[in-house]
Amino acid sequence: MIPRSRATGRAVAYQVFYRLPLPVRRRLVRLAVPKYIVGAVTLVRDSEAEGAGRLLLLRQPPGRGWGLPAGLLQKGEAPVVGAARELHEESGIRLSPRQLSPAVPNAVVHAKGWVDMVFTAEVPASRTELKVDGAEVFEAAWHPLDDLPKLTWPTARLLAYYDIGPLAGQFPPPVPDTKP
Repeated sequence: MIPRSRATGRAVAYQVFYRLPLPVRRRLVRLAVPKYIVGAVTLVRDSEAEGAGRLLLLRQPPGRGWGLPAGLLQKGEAPVVGAARELHEESGIRLSPRQLSPAVPNAVVHAKGWVDMVFTAEVPASRTELKVDGAEVFEAAWHPLDDLPKLTWPTARLLAYYDIGPLAGQFPPPVPDTKP
């Protein structure tokens, strides 16, 4: 139970807050609420694969591990639109936002101040040409889910939320040790 004086103080604060002009209220909220960087990620599976299936992975600079098609949202961009854009830019696969489905969970909040909005898609690998630019992405390839290559740490951690990869079954996924 909240003490009466504290409840009354909160009520007064809310009354004052809601009398402020909307732009001022928005500014106050932005100052008080943590800010996050928002990215869009796509888990693309091979619709023709048998067994455990295959997943599209990318090798990007510096090339020490494989990752997922992903990138930061542009200002005002819907997450599903950003996911479709990044998928095309990084792999050459052009899908409309309607062809992407929200993953469960759809949003993964990371400790370092960013949020990944995750979507899924299935395409037939035998009829899907992969195109990379050689600068942002060195290589794109389909990998069996039960025999994934070395993944980047963020990718391994993200895939664990979907019970995929070397950290599968560890929920929440471990946080990397950042101690010297």
